Amino acid sequence: MAVLTRDTFELVLTSELKRAARSQTFVTLVLVHPRGGEPAPAAAEIARLVDRELRETDLLSIDADAGAVSMGLLDADLQNAICVIDRVMSCLEHYQFSVPLDVEVGAACCPTHGADLGTLKRVAAAARTGRARRPPHGTAHAQ
Repeated sequence: MAVLTRDTFELVLTSELKRAARSQTFVTLVLVHPRGGEPAPAAAEIARLVDRELRETDLLSIDADAGAVSMGLLDADLQNAICVIDRVMSCLEHYQFSVPLDVEVGAACCPTHGADLGTLKRVAAAARTGRARRPPHGTAHAQ
């Protein structure tokens, strides 16, 4: 899967949100924020791992400025997104990062939490603290 730039990701996701509204389907935005180390390289490392857990129809982006990874899960409600998040977190738990990282994940679903990208970003950012996984002290594993 190709990793999209932030602008391309937002353009495509906005279009998919409009499609979802017309066809009454779900789209879930998932935000992954690494804490610790350099944000941009950590986000790139996470994106490489996350890529294996997504479908070909899903969207993946790295926001180097924010040091975050964004996923657009098309035709996925929040319950299905939580399954994806659990797989992603399991993958990250067992990966030895180059530096110790905390990894926070938050999600928001259209139409459940909002119908526009700005609202979904705000809801996902607010929700991310509930999914924090921390490495054991003195190790470089996400948990």
